[in-house]
This record gives sequence, C-alpha cells and structure tokens, in this order.
Amino acid sequence: MEDIRKVIKQSRTLTGPFPSFKVNDTPDYPHELFFEWFKEAVENGEHEPHAMILSTTDNNGSPDARVLIVKDVDQHGWYFASSSQSQKGKQIRINPNVALTFYWSLIGRQVRIRGKVVEMNQELSAKDFLKRGTRARAIALLGKQSSILNAQNEVEKAINNEMRKIQQHPNIIYPYWTLYRVNPIEIEFWQADEERKHTRVKYMLEGDKWRKNLLWA
Repeated sequence: MEDIRKVIKQSRTLTGPFPSFKVNDTPDYPHELFFEWFKEAVENGEHEPHAMILSTTDNNGSPDARVLIVKDVDQHGWYFASSSQSQKGKQIRINPNVALTFYWSLIGRQVRIRGKVVEMNQELSAKDFLKRGTRARAIALLGKQSSILNAQNEVEKAINNEMRKIQQHPNIIYPYWTLYRVNPIEIEFWQADEERKHTRVKYMLEGDKWRKNLLWA
C-alpha cells in the first residue's frame, strides 16, 4: 500500500506538449468546437475518444457518476442510451439535470457540459437498440443491471438464454431501452498548459443564442 501511495504522489500530470487553443477563432456554436476537438483527439490517438462521464443525482441529492459512450452529437445536444430502469435512468427521472465530462489526456483537453436530459421517441430508441451487438442486446434483455448477483456463474447461462431468444426473434426490443439527449445550457472547453496557465472558454445559452466568455485558469 505504501508503494502505491508513493506512486500516486510521484505521478506526473499534464506533461504535454499540447496543441494550441486559438480562442479568437472559436465558432459561434459549441457543438462545432466539440467536433473540432473530437477530431483532434482521434488524430492524436486517444483510445476511446467517445467515452464520457455522466453525472446524475439520486433522490437524496447525492451525486453519482459513471463512464459511458456518447452515441451522437448534433446542434441539439449529446446523445447516449441506457435502460430507463437502470440506476442512471431512475435518477434522470427524478432529476433530469445532468453533467457530461470528456477528458482527452493526450491533448490535455476537457469538455464539461451541463444540461437537461430528454427522452427520444420509441422508434429512435428501438433503432439504437438494434444497432447494438448481439451479446450487448442479450445482456440488456436480462433487465438486471445494478441488481444483486448471487454467483458469477449465473451470468453466462442467463446471457446464453437471451442469445437464443435473439436468434429466434432477431428484432426483439428491450422495452425499457431509451435513447436520451442532453440539451446543453453550459459548455466549457478547457485546454491544459504545462505551466498550469490553462485556457478556458465557456459557452452559456441565453434564450436561443450562445454567449462565450474566457475564464481564469
């Protein structure tokens, strides 16, 4: 344990070199800047650039967070999918105000998004479900996410049962599968600097227009 603590204390951060962030050339709409940064993340070899942290709150107001995959991005918002019966789905139903966080360490960039979740219609949710791999669909059809597992060997047997169902009914849909969209109200773009002179630009939605501000590091 002491060795691990030593490693933690000695671990270096923000070693760079990092790309420049030309704040005077930022687009009027935040999703366009996100596309630019995402493209650079891919080009610089980020392993899972589409991974993001979704932060929610439970019925006591306590925060919760987990990593998942962004499914799509457009001028309306950021999309992800899950069972509405999962913990995140239940928390969203209680409080649809959430936060998303992207971090691309190879280029020292972070994107923080605050907004409100809305559910997409059943047709779009079903289409998203059928795009998933067979095994991923089988696991979703179990409907057991976050429930207590009595023994590890129960998992494979249960999945195989659902796989057989999918073979017999290829278009079967898990009824609680939901495609969600986060409608953003604030988006911050954070560019790291090796000397800690970080550059931050924040977009804030005012009515139907976006306002941009520079922030202190």
